[in-house]
This record gives sequence, C-alpha cells and structure tokens, in this order.
Amino acid sequence: MRLADIYKKIIQYGTDRDPRKDAALIKFPDTALLWGDPDTQVHKVLVGIDVEGQELLLADRIRQREGLDLVIAHHPEGVALANLHEVMRLQVDILLRVGLPKEVAEGLMNERIADVGRRLLPSNHMRSVDMARLLDLPFMCCHTPADNHVACFIEQLMYSAKPKTVQDVVDILSEVPEYREAAKLTLGPRVILGSPRRPAGQVFVEMTGGTEGSKDVYDKLHRYGVRTIIAMHLSEDHFKKVKAANLNVVIAGHISSDVLGLNLLFDRIEKEEQLTWLECSGFYRIKR
Repeated sequence: MRLADIYKKIIQYGTDRDPRKDAALIKFPDTALLWGDPDTQVHKVLVGIDVEGQELLLADRIRQREGLDLVIAHHPEGVALANLHEVMRLQVDILLRVGLPKEVAEGLMNERIADVGRRLLPSNHMRSVDMARLLDLPFMCCHTPADNHVACFIEQLMYSAKPKTVQDVVDILSEVPEYREAAKLTLGPRVILGSPRRPAGQVFVEMTGGTEGSKDVYDKLHRYGVRTIIAMHLSEDHFKKVKAANLNVVIAGHISSDVLGLNLLFDRIEKEEQLTWLECSGFYRIKR
C-alpha cells in the first residue's frame, strides 16, 4: 500500500466516525503526512503514541537492521501540533447532541480554542519532523481520526450495555482488551469522582476533539441531564469544575484509549492490505 493511500484511508475512516453532521466541514488539522514520498510502498510500520527524536533514531536503527517503511505517531507533531486547537471545533457538535444551545456551545469552545492556541505558540513544532527529514524517514501522525474511533466505540458500548451504576461503567470498560492490558499496569479504568454505587444516569463520552474542552461546561452538562462522564484524562482545573457540578467521572485511561482508537482504525485499513506493525512508545497491536 502506498504511503498516500494509507493517509487517505485514515482521513476517510476518521471522517465516517466523526460527530460533525456536515461532512463538508470535517477537517483533521492535527493529522498529517509529515515527511516522505507519497508514492513510497509501505509494508512494515513502527507505531508509537508519542514519537519524537528517540523513537525516530530507534526507527532508523530498525530500518538498518531489518527494514522499515513508515513511522506513525498518534499525538501530533510539526504542523499538525501547531494546528491542534483547530480540530477542537468538533466539540461544539458533541455538545449540541447533549442539548446545549449552539450559541452557548460555541461561546464556551471559542474561548477554550483560543487558550489552547496560545499555549501551543511557543512549542518547537518542527523538531521531530526535522529529524525525520535528515534521516529521510517517512513519518506521519494520526490523531483525531483515531480518537473518533474510540469515542464512537465507547458510545456504542454504553448504549448497548446500558450501565445502571458508575461501577457498571467501569466493569464494562474493563472488558475491553486494551483496558484489560492497562489494568495489568494498574492503569485500568477507575472512578475519580462520585461513588461507584451512584446511578450512572446519562453518560457523556469525552474522548475526541483534540484535547479537553472548556472547564466551564460541566454545570451545563448536568443541567441537560448528564450524570457520568467517561474521559481519557482530566486536568486539575477541570477536575475542580466537574466536582462542583456534582458529576461522576470515570477515567478510562489516556494511553490505553489512544491505543484502542488506533487499533480500531488499523483493523479497517488491514481489511484491504495486511501490514506488519512494530510497537513502541505505549502502543500495542490488538486485532479484532
């Protein structure tokens, strides 16, 4: 499979799992082919959740030893990192599905998007891409298309299982192979706010859209019926706001959720052509 074809499939499959209703507005600025000839034939891929200089040097050593065609990072690098905040606009559509008025959802997200954009400005965005260029090592990152897959998967899982309590939410997640693997490292799903015995109520899955949304949204989610949030992670500022809103929070796990999203995406790519996957930087391949 050509490098360009892999990239096109990632965008295609990310789009059909996207929460935005208007397909014309769907873009993935945090996903990019960062370096490499688009016509490169790809058979063997090194995948990591975070890929920076040390992982690229490892990839070059593997290429010398046994051959390697491509490196894929989950978290964005280069221009994709610089534009990470732009993909956060999809969170407006997620909030609309809960019932928030459009002007409220947009107001909250516009402020948060501007905040994240300012935080990204000082980063050395091209550091890892420059290494890939000097090594002439094909390199891409795949962020929101994978996150869309995990968000859609967890939403459907909760809809089918209909958890009654917060502990039910944890138990359901714990049956997912990627979360079972994380539990072996004491990093499995857990309740960080609320009692496991409390009713789960309406469950809100907060797993795609670049990074955490507005910390001022939680009281509004409660007002529109949400009682439990499933998230990959939660900052301390967000934690305090969720606590004040009296919501339950289940942390599924950051890296394990990223792994799940990538695996679901790679399963679809492999329906067309088998690839050899090498695992590093927190990624582990589980096929379905």
